[in-house]
Amino acid sequence: MKNLVSIISACLLFITACQSNSVKEAKSKIDSTITSGETNNTSASECYQYLKNRDSAFLTLKIDGDQFTGALSYNLFEKDKNAGNIAGIVKGDTLIAEYTFQSEGSSSTRQVAWLKQGDRLQEGFGDVEEVDGKTRFKNTSTLKFGEALVFSKTSCK
Repeated sequence: MKNLVSIISACLLFITACQSNSVKEAKSKIDSTITSGETNNTSASECYQYLKNRDSAFLTLKIDGDQFTGALSYNLFEKDKNAGNIAGIVKGDTLIAEYTFQSEGSSSTRQVAWLKQGDRLQEGFGDVEEVDGKTRFKNTSTLKFGEALVFSKTSCK
């Protein structure tokens, strides 16, 4: 009987300690969210297109806080058409993502970036390297955002 009381007491003490710790962790997480101003329920869908002469590209984004997913396709004259999915992060006015796409029957992944200016997204270009079979920018802080491929906001279909 004495052992049973000791075991029950130890279990109650353990449960109380665990609950106290998880309450502290939850409070800490809430406090840090309030302090940093993060919100996770700000999702929006946006659509963009690039049309020039015989070239076109389409981009659909679902933005959730500082992360986004979507679909991207390029149909550039006398180039291979490619289409796939993107997933990335928003850093201020810059969107950086991994684009996994199909082109001529093979799958590839490359990094893409845009600078958001009002209702336009200017695609970024820069030096790239291959890392683990994926093409990535060597340094995202040195990207050039010019007028080469500028996506304009359009209504989502």
